[in-house]
Amino acid sequence: MINLMYVVLMAMLALNVSSDVLKGFALVEESLSRTADNVSVVNKALFENFQKEMAKDPETVGPNFQKAKQVRAMSDSLYALLDTLKMAIAREADGDEADVHNLQNPEDLEAAPRIMLAPRRGKGKMLCEAINSYRTRLIRVAQLNNKRLNTLAQNLSTEVPEGSMGKNWQEYMFEDMPAAAAITMLTKIQNDLRYAEGEVLHSLAATVGVKDTLGIGKKEEPAAPEPKPEVEPEKHHGKVGEVPVNELTAFVVPTSRTIVQGGKFSAEIVMAAVDRDRRPTVYVGGRAIQGSHYEVTCNSVGEFTLSGHISMPDAAGKMLTREFTEKYTVVAPSATVSADLMNVLYAGYENPVSISVPGVSLSSVSASLSGGGSITSNGPGKFIVKPTTPGQSVTIVVTANSGGTTMEMGKYTFRVRKLPDPMAFINVGGEHVFGGRMAKGTVLSAGSVGAAIDDGILHIPFKVNSFKMVFHDAMGNAVPVLSNGTSITEQQREKIRQLARGKRFYITEVHCIGPDNIPRTLKGATEVIVN
Repeated sequence: MINLMYVVLMAMLALNVSSDVLKGFALVEESLSRTADNVSVVNKALFENFQKEMAKDPETVGPNFQKAKQVRAMSDSLYALLDTLKMAIAREADGDEADVHNLQNPEDLEAAPRIMLAPRRGKGKMLCEAINSYRTRLIRVAQLNNKRLNTLAQNLSTEVPEGSMGKNWQEYMFEDMPAAAAITMLTKIQNDLRYAEGEVLHSLAATVGVKDTLGIGKKEEPAAPEPKPEVEPEKHHGKVGEVPVNELTAFVVPTSRTIVQGGKFSAEIVMAAVDRDRRPTVYVGGRAIQGSHYEVTCNSVGEFTLSGHISMPDAAGKMLTREFTEKYTVVAPSATVSADLMNVLYAGYENPVSISVPGVSLSSVSASLSGGGSITSNGPGKFIVKPTTPGQSVTIVVTANSGGTTMEMGKYTFRVRKLPDPMAFINVGGEHVFGGRMAKGTVLSAGSVGAAIDDGILHIPFKVNSFKMVFHDAMGNAVPVLSNGTSITEQQREKIRQLARGKRFYITEVHCIGPDNIPRTLKGATEVIVN
């Protein structure tokens, strides 16, 4: 008896300690949420600056802006998924009226494992894969040094420490974890996500000189006072459109400053003002060229300089000479191809894919598909890929028109998978309720049972052809009731009306078909507990 009293006493002490610790989790979660919100504001401001610079110089800023859009979109998608999981854990602990930031049952040890680790329905593995996919794609577009890349990768790592007794990431993170602690961990991941997004956006912005809110972009140097000329500037007393011209300056106007190897560098070399009776003469490398158009084939990669001078007689016949210098870069053929969902493509499904080539406008980029299936354009830089055969790989071949020449920019191979099975849900007022505790009135107001893949990354509806609801009578015998369609039948509703509070029924044998036209019978059952 004394030993039993000692065990009870120790348990009570543990509960007292955990209560204080749980209060600490609430404070940490609030602080992390506030930090993530602040970083989101900074990232949004930088992205808006990116948009403004894109409008001014789409050719230079365009490739990095497309990458920034991609980073922004996949960050928002993963952030929203984490929000969904936090709310799901809160509702599992407190019911439908749960508040993530004010849990009534923060000590609940079953809520997080049921949401994250339940067989087949657990979201932990899906979250782990989403984080891994996000980290890989983020590193691919980041323009950071190795040290900062390593920091970014470590912050988003899903590796399990040694001594974890063979647990995978989701088990290590959420097994026996109180609801408050699990929500705090998800908020911490959101915080790391926004930090990583900001790092990559800053790197993309700095590369093309976009001003960012943290001063990482190119700094604008104050303009030096213009020195007074010791002699009077050379003047041209003619008129251009009734506007007096009193100063001449040489300009180089290139078609593009970034050239793909094998393409052509093209530029116009002109005076700021032109007299119809006096045409300028352009010299490049000491040799005069015909007219003002200059073009050269670029066979080597690297940075090059176009230099020379331009001469023109003024009204008095005196020769005016202006020197010019213009740098340009020749890059090897390359392209960026990223599946907008994950690093895989799904058979029979219209997978969105983004393709860009540095230094080439998106409208000049095209692509073809080998390995079975089709690829169609869905706007500049956007394509829809629809593979046919799961288990095989397909290759996207990217070509681009640069300097009047069409060249292959690269080949990118993706694995093709069958669409995963969807989950059955009850359609309540247009919302998908994937089982759990529901008020009887809510269940009776539902119109149908549906199925969908809706995990924060994929959002794919399936057509339900039939399903069963399984009830248990007073003797414990299973009583299946069939619906030959998606609607809940009157017989099924009557069975639901007869259920007492706390009783359960199951949705099973859901026959459905998805956009890949593959008929499926969903395994397992969706459990509904009547409140």
